[in-house]
Amino acid sequence: MRIGDLARETGVSRRLLRYYEEQGLLRPRRLANGYREYGDADVAAVRHIRTMLAAGLPTAVIARLLACVHDDGDRMVPSACPGMLASLRRERRRLAETIDRLQTSQQALDTMLATVLEQRS
Repeated sequence: MRIGDLARETGVSRRLLRYYEEQGLLRPRRLANGYREYGDADVAAVRHIRTMLAAGLPTAVIARLLACVHDDGDRMVPSACPGMLASLRRERRRLAETIDRLQTSQQALDTMLATVLEQRS
């Protein structure tokens, strides 16, 4: 299938599919005319990429872990590949730290808003 077919099948834009290729997440076969040729495995790979992006994983981590996931019906299942557990734990810590920083910022903003509202009363 061509890139437009993959885009329709997955709901992901052609531009984003090309970005995935640039990041090493997709490796389509190239035809003699230079066109990309995708297979059914690429449809599954795009679903896996989207799932991992939704989990907050950066593309560099996804590139390392993509071969460690498979489909179990309609859902993605990670396998216990070398480095999988450590990578997922590291990314979870990174997300937790980001959430903590955002909550601190939100509290500071709430304090500022409350002060402004008090002055208006």
